[in-house]
Amino acid sequence: MSPAAVPVVGSLAPDFTARTQHGEPVRLSDLRGRRPVVVVFYPYAFSRVCTSELGALRDRPDLLAAAEFLAVSCDPMFTLRAYAEAERLEFALLSDFWPHGAIASSYGVFDADRGCALRGTFVIDPDGVVRWSVVNPNADARDPDDYARALAELGCGLG
Repeated sequence: MSPAAVPVVGSLAPDFTARTQHGEPVRLSDLRGRRPVVVVFYPYAFSRVCTSELGALRDRPDLLAAAEFLAVSCDPMFTLRAYAEAERLEFALLSDFWPHGAIASSYGVFDADRGCALRGTFVIDPDGVVRWSVVNPNADARDPDDYARALAELGCGLG
């Protein structure tokens, strides 16, 4: 499966369905009409940079209150459950394990050589439209203040 292009700002976010670390299904389009959604792709559970990034989100209740955060990796569901428990991550960790990398591919952020997602983030408004995105090299952590600024532009009271 070849990855699609990274969705451009102003385009409809690719829909997907995945299971959380607890096995619960989440469909992106079912979240429309509520509040913004932040889809955070990360390479590997339990890795140093990913753990620091997701821990930074965990420690920002202002961000977690402003939007629905969906963290997506190609790890299996049971790995994500152990990871969430070990790191006290209470937001949804979604498994893109099978078909392997299908969600990351639809967002243009799947690294087929390594079998993992790139470090991509997409802020999606309540209508399902991509309003902000960034794709960092896997070694470079993202800054949660960037998410805050993007959500503030959507009127989420952050900034």
